[in-house]
Amino acid sequence: MKWRFDDLLTFLDVVETGSITATAARLNLSKSVVSKRITELEGALGIELFQRSPRKLVASGSALDFVERVRPLVRELIDAADRVGERHSAIRGTLRIAAPMTFGTLYLGRMIADFARQYPELEVAVEFDDRMVDLGRGGFDVGVRIGILKDSSLIARKLCTDSRVICCSPDFAAANGLPKSLDDLGNFACIDYSNVNTSQLWQFENPGQPSDPISVAMHGRIVANNGEAMRDMAIAGLGLVLLPMFIAAEALRAGTLIPVLPQAKPLPYRIHAVYPPTRHVSAKVRAFVDHLVRHIGDPPIWQMTDVLRQEPA
Repeated sequence: MKWRFDDLLTFLDVVETGSITATAARLNLSKSVVSKRITELEGALGIELFQRSPRKLVASGSALDFVERVRPLVRELIDAADRVGERHSAIRGTLRIAAPMTFGTLYLGRMIADFARQYPELEVAVEFDDRMVDLGRGGFDVGVRIGILKDSSLIARKLCTDSRVICCSPDFAAANGLPKSLDDLGNFACIDYSNVNTSQLWQFENPGQPSDPISVAMHGRIVANNGEAMRDMAIAGLGLVLLPMFIAAEALRAGTLIPVLPQAKPLPYRIHAVYPPTRHVSAKVRAFVDHLVRHIGDPPIWQMTDVLRQEPA
């Protein structure tokens, strides 16, 4: 029995999702078709790829070893096909994008929609998640990362630098007053981001020693894993919050949040497009990243330097 490429791609997806049901939904197939493809690949290879039970599906050691060997070869094959397609100047196939939830819903959704309209032969699969995903293991073509790039193996292109702002609601300021300096900041209740260590979140530029930022120990009364939730809790008067401007901009413009310590300069976030290393960047990835660069701008479209300079009333 010979194995088929579709069976191999389905197998890789099942290893990633850990579920035949999830793979069937993602690939728009029935669960029986996914199961048949896995069974036929096992028959062709002569090994058991998964340990099956009523509640879970666990990849065998042989399967995981096979994945590590096969995944880069599959990517090279897809890249080669993309490169041949470029000779006919068409961007087609499937573009899989991973991006943070809030940035994706606030800004990327419209940009991705505009990109998809430009290339009707291209299929687009988007996953928004604030957790850091492994692009290679997840089979993604491109991702958007905000903050420090920890995976040096990825190829990165900077999209913009986004400043951050300490802010709170007018009601919180009226009831609790406002800090006068960074030394005073730690005395106030704050809303923290659970996906980043607090010592890394509340960091500020140090004019005397630029390479040694100032970290402020904060008391996180509220902790959340989503920036929009943090913003909304700050609007409700639950504490100070440190937000990137792409989240805070509209609330600052509306006056439901006001800037705090505008003279302090939180370390900015750098936003990058990243993609796995390859000898040849596919036309669809290159076109998409160029599209983001054009539409976001640097400084980015949401930046509000006029609001940042205002002193609270």
